[in-house]
Amino acid sequence: MDQNNHAAGAVKKVFKPSNLITIIIVILIAICAFSSAFIVDESQQAVMTRFGAYTKTLGPGLHFKLPFGIDKKYIVDGNQIIRTEQFGFRTEKAGVTNQYQNGITSESTMLTGDLNIVDAEWSIQYKIVDPRAWLFSVEDRTDTIRSISRSVINALIGDRAILDVMSSARSTIENNAVVNMNDQFRKLNMGITVTAVKFQNIIPPAGVQDAFEDVNKANQDMNRFINEGMERYYAEIPRAKGEADRQIQVAEGYAAERINKAKGDVARFNSVYEEYRKAPKVTRERLYLETMEELFNSQDTENKPALIDGELENFLPMKNLGQ
Repeated sequence: MDQNNHAAGAVKKVFKPSNLITIIIVILIAICAFSSAFIVDESQQAVMTRFGAYTKTLGPGLHFKLPFGIDKKYIVDGNQIIRTEQFGFRTEKAGVTNQYQNGITSESTMLTGDLNIVDAEWSIQYKIVDPRAWLFSVEDRTDTIRSISRSVINALIGDRAILDVMSSARSTIENNAVVNMNDQFRKLNMGITVTAVKFQNIIPPAGVQDAFEDVNKANQDMNRFINEGMERYYAEIPRAKGEADRQIQVAEGYAAERINKAKGDVARFNSVYEEYRKAPKVTRERLYLETMEELFNSQDTENKPALIDGELENFLPMKNLGQ
């Protein structure tokens, strides 16, 4: 009986009002300590609010806040993390399911500048550069990003012909889309920056795809023939120019030779004429003898002149009696 009374007295001593208050205070301090401390990862940032109003943005590390919902933290990926949104893909990305109509997603079907229809599939990559704006400027961030992206791509494709969209203008559309999207997001103060826009595929609708493939093949053949013609052109033109230059040089050399020879003949004629004026008879005889000497000393045996007909067997035209 005494032992029971002693135990009851010990319990009463432990649960005295002052001891209960101390235990409650210790528990509250522990709860406050655990709810106030938090860690922000290296690739994240923490946006802090107090009673719902923005106060500051914290970087990586250990931080503290007021407990019981007075301060709240919102963890946001840093600008090193690249996010992606995809459009027209036949998969589910970022919680968005494409809506199909007759086998073609409605968000990927677009009208070109020459009133043709294409099925465009693309993706955008962006990063968060202002966590505060990202959290509080727009309510439905994903839907806003996708709506603006579709609007920009529709406008750029609608300004161009279908063949340009499917070939040469593709990279231009991608570059312009980055600029235009960033302008729209900056006006809305969304706190993001688009880093890249990439088309996965741009094709005509299934009903006319075969015809467009034939057109593309014809264009490829045309470009190939043009390239082959230009290659032949660049191979022949230098050769023709070289041959023309050679002919010009030969002609110029021949002209110089004829001019020099004519000048020499004129000089020789003038010298002979001067001698002829001094002694006409002697000069005529000398010219005659020089001409005969030149003729009979010629090395051309076929055209060399003869004093006697070489076909005659005798000096006189008599019948040959040797037989």
